[in-house]
Amino acid sequence: LRRNGDLRVKLAVEGLLDAYEAQWCTPIRLEVLGGARKEERARLGHWFSVIPYRPVREEDGERAISLAWRLRDEGLTVPWLDVLIAAVALHDQVRVYALDAYFQEISKRTGLMLYEPGYGGRYQEQT
Repeated sequence: LRRNGDLRVKLAVEGLLDAYEAQWCTPIRLEVLGGARKEERARLGHWFSVIPYRPVREEDGERAISLAWRLRDEGLTVPWLDVLIAAVALHDQVRVYALDAYFQEISKRTGLMLYEPGYGGRYQEQT
């Protein structure tokens, strides 16, 4: 999304937008815009105005706490925003696109579906 950003990310987001599969919630917006350079903020903010928004509710927080405890009990400590994003995606049964290795680990333990850029947006099947 960033002007000089990773082409893989740009193509992945474009694929999700073209398939009408993209959605965002506040933690995703924070992750993207929180680290944005001053000159990128307005342009990146525009992306969020055209992508459907999914509000984060109190019950999502409760699911995230349960997921964090489960992961920690299995020896995996994950950043809180990533846990919340994963909990929302698991509940809504939607795929997540992330370069963060934590999501691979969460997927192995929970069946979280991950979006992989490519023809048709491959994803791993739940087992």
